[in-house]
Amino acid sequence: MEAAAEPGNLAGVRHIILVLSGKGGVGKSTISTELALALRHAGKKVGILDVDLCGPSIPRMLRAQGRAVHQCDSGWVPVFVDQEQSISLMSVGFLLEKPDEAVVWRGPKKNALIKQFVSDVAWGQLDYLVVDTPPGTSDEHMATVDALRPYSPLGALVVTTPQAVSVGDVRRELTFCRKTGLRVIGLVENMSGFVCPHCAECTNVFSRGGGEELARHAGVPFLGSVPLDPELTRSLEEGRDFIREFPKSPAFPALSSIAQKILNETPAQLP
Repeated sequence: MEAAAEPGNLAGVRHIILVLSGKGGVGKSTISTELALALRHAGKKVGILDVDLCGPSIPRMLRAQGRAVHQCDSGWVPVFVDQEQSISLMSVGFLLEKPDEAVVWRGPKKNALIKQFVSDVAWGQLDYLVVDTPPGTSDEHMATVDALRPYSPLGALVVTTPQAVSVGDVRRELTFCRKTGLRVIGLVENMSGFVCPHCAECTNVFSRGGGEELARHAGVPFLGSVPLDPELTRSLEEGRDFIREFPKSPAFPALSSIAQKILNETPAQLP
C-alpha cells in the first residue's frame, strides 16, 4: 500500500488500537495510559498518540509535561517516557507554548494536525500504538479513522461508565464503529464502583453492569470492569506507574485482564 511506504509513518507499527467513547469524562485517557503501561510490563514496545486536542491529559499522567518534540529527517520524534524507551508519546500538549493554553481551532485545522500526527511522527518499531481519542463521534473521529485506515487498525476499545446516560451515548459510538467499518475489540466499563481506601469494600456509586449489558446487547466482547480506586487516581495525578506500584489494588486485576485480552487478540494477527 502506497501510504505504508512513506518515511516517518506507521509502517513499523504492528498493531493500532483506538480508545473511543461517545461521551466525555469516562476515563479514556486513564484506560489508554494503564493499557500502555500493562503492555510495556508484558515486554512490548508501545506508543501513545494523544489526539484529544482540547484536553491533552496523557503527558501529565505519564509525567512528561513540558518535554520538547524534536524534528528528524522523517518527521517529529515522539517523547520517550522511560529510560528504556519502551513507551513513546505524541500529544498536542507538547506543542503548546503554555500548559494551560486553550486549543481554539476550527475543524479543518484540527483535522490537518491529526493527519500530520499520523503521517509525520517517526514512531520506529512498535508492537502497539494506542490512540486516545476525543469524546463524541465528531470530525476528529472521522479524521483519525480515515488517516489510520490504510494501516489496518486492530480495532477499537470502547469505554463506558455503568450508568444509563453513559451507556446510551456509548451505544452511538458502537454505531459509529459499525458505520466506519472499525472492528470493536471489546467494551470496558470504567468507574465500576468505588473502592473504600480503608476497608477495600466496593460501593456502586453509579449503578452497575450497564457496560456488560450493552456489550451483550450489541454482540461485542466485554473486557472487564475497572473500579474507581483512590490509588489509581493518585498515581495518574503524580505520573506514577500504577501497574508496577499497586499490584494489590482492586483495579489492578481488571486492568491486567484487559491488557491480557488485547495480547491474546494479536498472535493470530501477527505478520
